[in-house]
Parts: sequence; C-alpha cells; structure tokens
Amino acid sequence: MSLALPCALAFAAWLYLAFGHGRFWLCDQRLDGRAPAPASWPAVVAVVPARDEAALLPATLGSLLDQDYPGALRIVLVDDESSDGTAEVAERVAQAHPHGARLTVVRAPPRPPGWVGKMWAVETGTRAGAGDHAFWLLTDADVVHGPDSLRRLVSAAGAMQRDLVSQMVLLHAGPGWGALLVPAFVYFFQQLYPFPRVNDPRARTAAAAGGCVLVRREALARAGGIAALRGEVIDDCALGRAVKRGGPIWLGLSTSERSVRPCTGIADVWNMVARSAYTQLACSPRRLAGTIAGLALLYLAPPLAVLLWPWHGDAAAGALGAAAWALSAATFVPTLALYGRPAAAALGLPLAGILYAAMTIDSARRHRRARGATWKGRSGAGAH
Repeated sequence: MSLALPCALAFAAWLYLAFGHGRFWLCDQRLDGRAPAPASWPAVVAVVPARDEAALLPATLGSLLDQDYPGALRIVLVDDESSDGTAEVAERVAQAHPHGARLTVVRAPPRPPGWVGKMWAVETGTRAGAGDHAFWLLTDADVVHGPDSLRRLVSAAGAMQRDLVSQMVLLHAGPGWGALLVPAFVYFFQQLYPFPRVNDPRARTAAAAGGCVLVRREALARAGGIAALRGEVIDDCALGRAVKRGGPIWLGLSTSERSVRPCTGIADVWNMVARSAYTQLACSPRRLAGTIAGLALLYLAPPLAVLLWPWHGDAAAGALGAAAWALSAATFVPTLALYGRPAAAALGLPLAGILYAAMTIDSARRHRRARGATWKGRSGAGAH
C-alpha cells in the first residue's frame, strides 16, 4: 500500500497534466506565416541589450539587418558594460552591411539603484529609440532571426489583434547533457505557462519569451514601460503579465528564430536554471519544499517503482508507476521532436526532472549566499 499510493497519485497527476492542463505539451502554438499582411507596414524599433557578445554579433546582428521588412526598421544595440569590444564589433558589422544605416549603437550609462542590468540596458535602448513608431522588438544578442521574422510577427500581431507577440526561440541544445536538458527546459517552461492559456484572453496565465518579443509601443506604455520591470530577474514573464492586464497577448514556439549560444555541458543549463529558479518561487522556503516534493512525486516515484519491482514485488505499484512513466514520456515526445531527438529519449524525462529539482535547490542556496540572482558576473540588483 505504501508504494502503490504515491504511484497512484503520480498517475492521477499525469492524467491531469496530459488532459486538463491547457494542452501544454502539444507544441502546437506556432506562427505559420499565413497571417494577412497589414494594409501598411508600421514602423518598428528593435532593442538589443548586449553584454560581452562580440563573438555572436556577426551572425545575430546581421540577421536583424537582413530583415526583409517593408516598413521602417531601426535597431538600437545597447552595449551593457561589455569588456570584449561588443560595441566596436557591432559598428564594424553595420559598416560592412548594405542596411547598416538601420543600426544605432549606444552604451548604457551607470545603472541607477534598483535596476537589474538587462532591464537598464533595455530602458537605455528604448530611450535612444523613442519616436513615432508602432512596435518595439525586444530581442537578445544571441538570437539569429529568419529573414522574414519581423514580417511574420507584425502580420500576426495585426491579424490576431494582440498587444504582444512572443516566440520561444529554438535553443542550442548541442550533444551530451544538453540534448536532454535543453528540450526538458522548454517542456517545463510550457508546463509552467501553458501556451494555449497564455494565448486565451479569458485566462489569467501570462508569459513571454525574452529572446523574441514584439510589443505595441502604446501597450508597453500602458503597462508602465520598462521602468515597471526594473527589478525583475525573470523579466520576460513579468512583461507578459504586465501587458496582458491591458490587452491580449500571444506566445508560441519557433524554429526559424534560434539561439546560437552553445550549450557546452550540464553546467551551462545548471547555471541558466539556478540563477532564477528560486526567484520564480518568490524566494519562499515553503514553495521550495512543495516544489521539490511535487517533482519527486512526478519524476522519482514512478521509475523507482518500475526499476525496483524485482525487490519490492508490489504489482500494483509497478503497474501504476509504469503507467505514470509512460504517460509522462508521451507528453515529452512533441518537444523532443521539435529538437530533432528520438521519441525513445522521452524515457529520460524523470532524470531531467530530478536534475531540475537539484538545480532549484542550488538556486535557493545561491540566493541565500549571494542575496539574489547571479548572471554574467553580477549578482543581486545587478544581475543581467
């Protein structure tokens, strides 16, 4: 009975997640490129915060300059206290590009108290790009955009009448641990913020993916501007919540927009998650304990019941554990397909779940030691 009960609870939880949690796992929220073009193409200003991104800018900044966009496009790249010549590289890329006049490079001034680094860089960019335009495109310096990316985003915003349209870019998974943990990161993000619920104007769920966000200038102003997000570490989801309070938003998955920041091993994913996971839990020890208990129930109990069946001999626990494990694996398959991974790799989801639990615990440890999130050499209010 003691083994069967947690497995029964895990199976019931997976039944809910698979069939009652907003279809999060289907990966079917996509921009298909068939949205009708607007009668006239609105002006767009793209803001790119960049901190020590010199190696990536030739590809990523070049993809923005290459945009096949019929309307006016300006790009403001903000050098956020870089030490690798980011600004100089950006200027050289623009000088060598036929559309280099689209780019303005500015350097972020000293950061005021209370601002996280990235948000101050974005605020600097929006100040430099202020003018009579309809949309902001907020994107990261490690993202390569397809040539029609902006055209599709603007068309979708108009056709769906959305104040914000965001795409989770295809992350650079790489081999080894990244092949499991990067798709799992995308899967868990969708589980936390089911995209169909984000896209339902009647639902309270709201989020965005910071690598690619198109937001109406007026909607951002109504939400309080970037200043309203000045202390947010998980700034993209905070932006989604702020904008959705005033109007509908849309969030989906992309394959034509992709991050080129390589994942070189488990440490890269670990640091990415550990820098903000505890912040996601509102730095609450109670929420941390509940989260770890929930992850253990979902991802540890079922495979243990199956793998240890020869020792415990509890047929009910083994059967329920197998059913829960199989159902969880089935929900992981579409995300793996997005990343070109075989369906059999879905059986590794419990391992990913346990590792993410360990990352969350480490996030709490780091937070208590550093008094806040840490990113790119800055901690607390300075985290990028």
